[in-house]
Amino acid sequence: MGQIDRPTTGDTVYAAERQQLILTLARAQGRVEGSALADQLEVTAETIRRDLTALERRGLVKRAHGGAIPTDALNSEINVTERIGRHLADKRSIAQLALEQLPQTGTILLDAGTTTLAIAQALPADAELTVVANSPMICAALSTKPGITLLQLGGQVRSMTGAAVGRWTTDALAELTVDVGFIGTNGFDLARGLTTPDQIEAATKRAMVIASRTTVLVADSSKAASVHLHRFATLEEMDVIITDGDVDEDLAEAIRAAGPKVIHS
Repeated sequence: MGQIDRPTTGDTVYAAERQQLILTLARAQGRVEGSALADQLEVTAETIRRDLTALERRGLVKRAHGGAIPTDALNSEINVTERIGRHLADKRSIAQLALEQLPQTGTILLDAGTTTLAIAQALPADAELTVVANSPMICAALSTKPGITLLQLGGQVRSMTGAAVGRWTTDALAELTVDVGFIGTNGFDLARGLTTPDQIEAATKRAMVIASRTTVLVADSSKAASVHLHRFATLEEMDVIITDGDVDEDLAEAIRAAGPKVIHS
């Protein structure tokens, strides 16, 4: 946890000031841990619990797993139609790099998302693959490619992301083993791994990771160091991470040290 400048009166930080500091840290880092806050602010764990409770009552944070997440992060999910045009050049660049991870023949899985949609659109016309997907939008893009055997996963389709999720989806995934899974995320972070705001979507993504022999994370650099409520995988579970050239090189090196191969444009 980084250092912070603390307003003081003598040696004492008033509760309101301390809570503002906690909120600032939570927004900067995506989450705060109670024990680390107690050490840094030199107060008891009980004091931090009271501070987090006060912030939660004001609707500023959500308590979770020994710490808290700012509600800004919980509410940051953007509708799929709005996301399609964002970072479009980066997504197309990532898609081209992702094509290098395709097996010559065999099966791939495409998670729902606008970066994975770019991969579907970039697949060569003569590609001969079995593709498993949980996005009607991605399936529509693949339906005209004659060499593709398309398996569309069923389930409840979330209007926010266009992803089929839930028990029908995860039950089907539990019966599959695919050669390469291309997974999207709302955020990836050294400490917290891969995260997303929605619990059911997280469970579906988790099932995709388990179903994939090789797991490739495709995410533009705006997702780096972003943390959301539900973790569905660790960085160590990714074999390859593909992002764009704006990713911080120190972060990329730290991720490589954790295990995954990092590729960026």
